[in-house]
Amino acid sequence: MGVVEDLADDLARDTLEAMAELGDDRYFYDVAKVLGASSPTLQEAFLTNMRIRLAAERGKSFVAATLKARREGGTGPEAPRDAATGGH
Repeated sequence: MGVVEDLADDLARDTLEAMAELGDDRYFYDVAKVLGASSPTLQEAFLTNMRIRLAAERGKSFVAATLKARREGGTGPEAPRDAATGGH
């Protein structure tokens, strides 16, 4: 990775930890505003890293919930509907 990507990813990790400690799942938007005031390039790289990391966390939670339900004899959570087939 380049310098911008490395810095953005480090900040995304720190921000996720802060979000957990603060109990604020939208705190990263404030961080992005601070970045955008001085570096739109870093802001976009940061937001990309945040979206990827947040999506990965949701994916891991989905897998864990599905396995837990299956092991307990239930049905797992439903995946979101595909937007192409009228999902949202």
